[in-house]
Amino acid sequence: MQAAKTFLKTWKGWFDPTGREQRIKDYIHLANQLVWKRQASFLAAAVLAALYFDPVVVFMGYALVVVTELLDGLLAHKSKNWDGQDKAVGRQILKGIFVNTALSALAISFFIAQIANQQVSGGHFTPLFFLFSASVFAAMYNSQMLGILLLRISIYGVAFLYIALVDVIRYNPPLSSNIWLEFFTLIFVLYFIFDISITFYRRYQERIEQMKLIEEENRRTKAALEVKSQFLSTVSHELRTPLTSIIGSLELVRNNALGDMPDNMKPIIGIAAKNSQRLAALIEDLLDVQKIEAGEMRFHFETLCANALVHEAVDSSAGFASRLGIPVKVIDRAGGARIRGDRNRLIQVLNNLLSNALKFSDKGGVVTVCSEVVGQRVRISVRDEGLGIPENSEECVFGKFSQIDSSDIRKVGGTGLGLNISRQIMNHHDAELRYESELGVGTTFYMDFDGVAEESDKAA
Repeated sequence: MQAAKTFLKTWKGWFDPTGREQRIKDYIHLANQLVWKRQASFLAAAVLAALYFDPVVVFMGYALVVVTELLDGLLAHKSKNWDGQDKAVGRQILKGIFVNTALSALAISFFIAQIANQQVSGGHFTPLFFLFSASVFAAMYNSQMLGILLLRISIYGVAFLYIALVDVIRYNPPLSSNIWLEFFTLIFVLYFIFDISITFYRRYQERIEQMKLIEEENRRTKAALEVKSQFLSTVSHELRTPLTSIIGSLELVRNNALGDMPDNMKPIIGIAAKNSQRLAALIEDLLDVQKIEAGEMRFHFETLCANALVHEAVDSSAGFASRLGIPVKVIDRAGGARIRGDRNRLIQVLNNLLSNALKFSDKGGVVTVCSEVVGQRVRISVRDEGLGIPENSEECVFGKFSQIDSSDIRKVGGTGLGLNISRQIMNHHDAELRYESELGVGTTFYMDFDGVAEESDKAA
């Protein structure tokens, strides 16, 4: 009963119009891929049979098989530009597949039957093996469409019975003869072929269902990402405008633009201003993450001087370094080495590395920024003399909203997004961002780029 239900389910699936186009495409695509494999098998069978039987008869049968292969090729060419939307074209292609399948199966059966007719002794092992191989091949590679599969297998089944009955009719043997044994054995073979045909079709059905589930899950995931992206974008933009007003108002109060501020209010206003700046930085980072994930972050590549890029980043961080009392040392070893990149985005990465190096440095420490040529690459490194990073922390360092779990690091704050954004920006430059660190000694972050030859070098 269960087997009957399964068969009816698969048969109903064949008539489901929502999946028929995909089945036709899969069938034609696989048929095109296997055309030379089929031809090689038929030619080998024809050559082998021609060595022992009448070659004229054998190659006449083989010629019919080749003609049907040519018809399949014409149908495949006709179906090449079908987009799966035009139902009328789809029906024409499906009708062509049925006709070609019937002609192909009949030609193959005729080809093999002619071999069986010429074999008058020793059974029919050779033609039966050829026919069995063709049947298994059909079961394996025609499983996209049940109607096509059953049509081909049915024609092969008639050929099986014909070959089995050749000697029965020819010799009229008693029931105890080996000829009848071979006949009954073929009945089992036919059952086996039918069974594996249904099995392969059922496996194809399961793959189709799995693909539907995957596509549906992919659709839901994309929809969820789109909602998340829109949410982040909307919230971030809605927060940015009032937050800018808050920061501006706090700065006016801190600078006594509205009158002298009482001393007992200065710490509170200072804390409010500091946290407002942190919130603004978080919003900017969230917007950058949203742009990167949505593929909306634009990059304007140009040829840049590595040394000039370093000095620009150091100058833009000078105020922050001065407030912390941490000197920044610049070492120029790159000479006129150039790289390809987006100036603003690379400055953003360098500012983030400098900000981290300054925040995580102890009093009396020095932050060193160096540009140099290493082999065929241009390297910019930012080194601090701070606490260092524990081993095996790379996932945490470059992850989203993550920081190393240490009280010394937590006290400096941060969004936990800067290094993640920086690595993604570097990935868009086909460049590498990594670090080396030793606890108690310090950390060095490396930005490695492919060098760009100067115009004079290109001319040479």
